[in-house]
Amino acid sequence: MSDKKIYMTPACADRFRAELKDLLYKDRPQMVETVAWAASNGDRSENADYHYGKRRLRQIDGRIRFLQQRLETAEIVDPVAQGQRAGDRVLFGCTVTVENEEGEEKTFSIVGVDEIDLERGHISWVSPLARAVLGHRLGDVVVVKAPQGENELEIVDLSYRDLTC
Repeated sequence: MSDKKIYMTPACADRFRAELKDLLYKDRPQMVETVAWAASNGDRSENADYHYGKRRLRQIDGRIRFLQQRLETAEIVDPVAQGQRAGDRVLFGCTVTVENEEGEEKTFSIVGVDEIDLERGHISWVSPLARAVLGHRLGDVVVVKAPQGENELEIVDLSYRDLTC
C-alpha cells in the first residue's frame, strides 16, 4: 500500500460505514444463502449459480476489506473544525474560489481521494489544482502546472462548511 496519507471528510466516513454495514449484514448473508442453496443442488462443476455466487462473495469480501482498511487508516477531518484552525489559509476541506487571468472564477472543494466528484466541484487534495492552493491565503496568486501549461490563479474566496460525500 502507498505511504500517502488518507484523508476523508466525516460525510465520506459515514457513507463508507453505511456501505460496510450493508455488505456485512445484508448483501453477504444473502449471497452465502444463495451459494449454500446452489451447492445443495448437486454437481458444482456445471452449476452457474454456485460459481457466480462464489465469485460475488469474493467481490463482497474484497470490498469489505477495502472499506475496513480505509476506515482504520484514514484521518477524518471535519471541514468546519478545520476552518477554525485555518484562519484565512487553504487546508483540506476548504471550499475555494479562484480567478484566472481572464477574470473567470471557479469554485471547488478540496476533499479526499475517495470523494472526488467533479460535477459537484469536489477535487482530491492530491490534484495539481488543490496542491497549488493548499497552504496559501486569501488574496495569494498561485501557479498551477497543467499539461496545457502554467496558469496563474488568485484565491478570491474561501470558506469551510459541511461537505456531503
